[in-house]
Amino acid sequence: MTENDGGAVPFVRYSVDAAIATLTLDSPHNRNALSSKLVREFRAGLDRAAADPAVRAIVLAHTGNTFSAGADLTEAGNADPAVAADERTRLMIAVLRRLVEIPKPVLAQIDGNVRAGGMGIVAACDIAVAGPASSFALTEVRIGLAPFMISLSLLPRMDARAASRYYLTGERFDAAEAARIGLVTAAVADPAAEIARLCAELRKGAPQGLAEAKRLVNAPILAEFDTSAEELARRSAAFFGTAQVHEGMMAFLQRRPASWAVAADVAATPNRAE
Repeated sequence: MTENDGGAVPFVRYSVDAAIATLTLDSPHNRNALSSKLVREFRAGLDRAAADPAVRAIVLAHTGNTFSAGADLTEAGNADPAVAADERTRLMIAVLRRLVEIPKPVLAQIDGNVRAGGMGIVAACDIAVAGPASSFALTEVRIGLAPFMISLSLLPRMDARAASRYYLTGERFDAAEAARIGLVTAAVADPAAEIARLCAELRKGAPQGLAEAKRLVNAPILAEFDTSAEELARRSAAFFGTAQVHEGMMAFLQRRPASWAVAADVAATPNRAE
């Protein structure tokens, strides 16, 4: 088994055992949010596994009760909003594309919360298994955004009606619903055991067969990256710095409703003629 080298505490831990590389998201202080550091280490781990001829497949796992909370909003205020957003967007697109194009199967082992950008990572994996502690949500609309770049991996996987619902409402759903709508492969009681079983099956496959099978399945997704990634990156960056996104982020960080949120009792009150 190989482990991360010494030095600074990693946000993504890397190990290899029995031909399976495991990348464990381990940034508990921010619920595995997709900070610049985590995304860089994640990409480096994927490249390391891809280059190792002894690795047959890659498993993405996590510590704590959250697979990923999405973008690290605390980074958003540290620089010019548009510039910072453009950098984060392009890093994220690069990671999503790498997951889709890497010539080895990538499996997600989930038993916790998945939000926003984390949803894009799950969708980009070839196989995703979710346990009973899992919950999912696309919460971008609640801070004035939309699921721009993660749509590249989400929309090819999810049922169209479900995508419309969860893009618009931002509501949470469980592992069983995630499996029903195609976001994950299976909802199981023990995701670690199911991932171990699937990895045993993958070890029976020839490396070139696995690579070509994945390439066949993911060709339309990669084509959409080539067609739409640049436009989505521009659209995403353009939203940061707007008044609604600023308000949405402040509301999130201050744990309060955004100014546009309408209370249910107010929304239910009929209009009255003066």
